[in-house]
Amino acid sequence: METNADDPELALLKYCETFPYNQDIIDYTGFLLAGVKKDKEKIDSYIAKASEHWKPERITFVDKNILRLGIYEMLFTEDVPPKVAIDEAIELAKKYGSEDSGEFINGVLDRILKDHYKKEAIGEQ
Repeated sequence: METNADDPELALLKYCETFPYNQDIIDYTGFLLAGVKKDKEKIDSYIAKASEHWKPERITFVDKNILRLGIYEMLFTEDVPPKVAIDEAIELAKKYGSEDSGEFINGVLDRILKDHYKKEAIGEQ
């Protein structure tokens, strides 16, 4: 998707045409993809602010998209507790990212969560 500029929903459809899948998982994945697509600009601004010493364009596609999913679940949905979203993102990073991805994802998402709750506590959003 990142390299071919495909629409996320089209990429999901291609996946479903190629691989066996569970409909509940595909439905939730579609929900996440639509949400990330809709709020991508804001989500990417969270990544840019929280990833010290890393320019967002230097973050691998895998790590960046795991961060996007984690941020969307943490801050834009009500069904997933933030700590669960972070744990799920770390597991994805360990499975699909580099050797250091899990630690990197954890650090960025933890910082975003802390910054978000600080702003919420003082009434900003």
